[in-house]
Amino acid sequence: MSFEHYSVMLKECIDGLNIQPSGLYVDCTAGGGGHSYAIAERLTEGGKLIAIDRDPAAIRAATERLAPFSDRVEIVRSNFSALKTVLDGRRADGVLIDLGISSHQIDTAERGFSYTKDAPLDMRMNPDDPLSAADVVNTYSEEALADLIFRYGEEKFSRRIASEIVRARSVAPIRTTLELADLITAAIPPKFREKGGSPAKRTFQAIRIEVNGELDIIPPVVRDIADVLAPQGRMAIITFHSLEDRLVKQTVSELTRGCTCPPSFPVCVCGKKPILAAVTRKPILPSPEELAENKRSHSAKLRIAEKL
Repeated sequence: MSFEHYSVMLKECIDGLNIQPSGLYVDCTAGGGGHSYAIAERLTEGGKLIAIDRDPAAIRAATERLAPFSDRVEIVRSNFSALKTVLDGRRADGVLIDLGISSHQIDTAERGFSYTKDAPLDMRMNPDDPLSAADVVNTYSEEALADLIFRYGEEKFSRRIASEIVRARSVAPIRTTLELADLITAAIPPKFREKGGSPAKRTFQAIRIEVNGELDIIPPVVRDIADVLAPQGRMAIITFHSLEDRLVKQTVSELTRGCTCPPSFPVCVCGKKPILAAVTRKPILPSPEELAENKRSHSAKLRIAEKL
């Protein structure tokens, strides 16, 4: 299937990056190339865009979509955690990162992300990574499963779900997405199954986060972005759930605050100075028009900060 991905808050991202035609920009999550295309078409001969993604399907899609701008675009298959390596000492005038899973990954059943389509348990954004959802479900201890489902899925029935998974896998390994979704549903009391969408949603989110290391990477990546930005360069970061947004907010706040001395200290002794200034004090949310076009945008938040 073709790589379909709605470019969330496209106008807001482009406006927030304050693109300079001759600048250097990085799209850390190129996906289908929508945000990248909008950046590239605003660049002149002296400008450059580096589009990064770890998913080979995204790389193929972005390469095709960005072909008209081959003179100003560099496409790199990599994890955005390697941003500094990719830039190799260059300073960026803007960096965009969309932390959400792409519609293509959800809708391609064989990728194993969806709890509504039967497929082998996988959930790897990079198919070459060693850890899959099947490994997590079938090898993690009951305690480890319960902890990650609670921590990453904010699922209050995490222990019941983990117990049901361990019971089922003692008979035979759990191999498919619908098999797992049915086990999760069975573990949740009936009166709670109809609230907040599919009963499997939060557990699938938790397992996906574990497989792809999605949360641990956020604070160091935000700091790396701040390091590589040129003065007055901007970062634009899109999140899709509270766990991501909390980490982005906390890290950006730390970098805008500078001094970490206790309030009781009469003068600063740590010597830390602010690195960023928040462009948006509160996150930007999708417009009503966008929400009408794309229901998957409903939980998105965009935060923008500028390098001092």
